[in-house]
Amino acid sequence: MSETQVFDWSNLRRWPDVEASNLQAWDASDRLILDEAGALADVGEVVVIGDRHGALTLGALEAGAARVRVHQDGILGQRALEANATRRGVDGFEHHPLDATLVEGARLVLLQLPRSLDELDEIAQLVAAHAHAEVRVIAGGRVKHMSRSMNDVLAQSFGQVQASLAKQKSRALHASEPREGVTSTWPRQQRHEDAGLTISAHGGVFAGTGIDIGTRLLLDHIPEMRQAERAIDLASGSGVVAAALALARPDLQILATDQSAASVASTRATALANGVSDRVEIVRADGLETVDTASAQLIVLNPPFHVGAAVHTGLAERLFADAARALEPGGELWVVWNTPLNYRPILDKLIGSTKQVLRTNKFTVTSSRKRT
Repeated sequence: MSETQVFDWSNLRRWPDVEASNLQAWDASDRLILDEAGALADVGEVVVIGDRHGALTLGALEAGAARVRVHQDGILGQRALEANATRRGVDGFEHHPLDATLVEGARLVLLQLPRSLDELDEIAQLVAAHAHAEVRVIAGGRVKHMSRSMNDVLAQSFGQVQASLAKQKSRALHASEPREGVTSTWPRQQRHEDAGLTISAHGGVFAGTGIDIGTRLLLDHIPEMRQAERAIDLASGSGVVAAALALARPDLQILATDQSAASVASTRATALANGVSDRVEIVRADGLETVDTASAQLIVLNPPFHVGAAVHTGLAERLFADAARALEPGGELWVVWNTPLNYRPILDKLIGSTKQVLRTNKFTVTSSRKRT
């Protein structure tokens, strides 16, 4: 595979003035995983999990794989793969959810190691339970983001786990010999009596089955949010806010949206666990792309602030801009954010009058009203 021909096309919607040729979407761990896999002509079908923008999928096809089953949690990564494949004139892959259909009978799984150990555990259990008895898993990542705990998690589902030598600051873990009797324990569920909520979560969801401090602060202010016929839980995560809104306001219809497949599945499970699934519509989408301009009455948001391991405000600012487009005049955006990030000026600029509802050393809750 010619590495420089795979680009992060998902960023073109966010930053349309950026040239595609400057958006590199492969790294040394992609190359190492493919090198460790070797020639794939005799393997037949390959499973790829966690491919960020298509380097592993397209690389596997170039290496001789007859077909690739691929799962990408983020919808932007999925669209980037499609764009890169179209640009290169390549087909031969199909998207799957993270379930048995993805790995059934698989003999080779190529995996970009997730940062979350819970996410890795969910993937490992799924492969061990449903793949071929002689399956090989080649899981790679950047050395600085890897830990011995990843070996331990894989060893819970596989009898053999070995590490490759490091190359270009990357390393691969080889797992084989699925343990007998392994079954999936995901999604998991936890009851929070203090909040009156039951949270269900898949491994790749922020805070898991817990309720993080920022979200708890946001929930405390639901009674102060404007009356509305319909509300939006933007970047829904495990669906805590959507379920809490539905329970607090029995006549309210909620749209929960997230670009992550794990978050969408978790939100759906949480809504079901709390008996509100009939009033919570759940959509996997890039922000509010499915919402008409000037149509939203109430949007509630606990924005992500990490890109990988780095703090990055760009994701939140893009969601604020999306909310500004979607809100009707007089509509409200309620946000909780890390106090040091100081989002209030940009909220004032993009949405309209923004008031500070609560402030601590760690978190701030604001309410913004869309200017008329």
